[in-house]
Amino acid sequence: MDLKQYSIVLVNLDPTIGSEIKKTRPCVIISPNEINKHLNTIVLAPMTTNLKKYPTRVSVKHNGKKGMIAIDQIRTVDKIRIIRIFENLTEAEIENCKEVIKETFVD
Repeated sequence: MDLKQYSIVLVNLDPTIGSEIKKTRPCVIISPNEINKHLNTIVLAPMTTNLKKYPTRVSVKHNGKKGMIAIDQIRTVDKIRIIRIFENLTEAEIENCKEVIKETFVD
C-alpha cells in the first residue's frame, strides 16, 4: 500500500471512546512519506461533513461533497485500519492544511 502525505484514505476508526470521531470515514494522511514508508502506523486527521467553522478545521471537497478536515482530531493508527486509498488533496487544500497545523500546534 503506497500511502502518501495529504492522500485521502478510508479508515475504520472504531473502537473509539468519548468525543473521538467514530465510524469508518475518509481521513487525510498527515505524517510525512518517510514515516509512512517505514512504520506500521500512520498519522491522520479524520474528515467530517459537519461544516461548522472551527479554527482547527479545513474546508475540502471530496467525492463531490463538501467536508472539513478535523485537525483537532489528529490521531495515529495502525495501517491495517486503512480500507481504501482515494485521491490527494488539491494544492490549495494542502496549503490550508499546513497553515492550520502550524497555527494549532506550533507557537
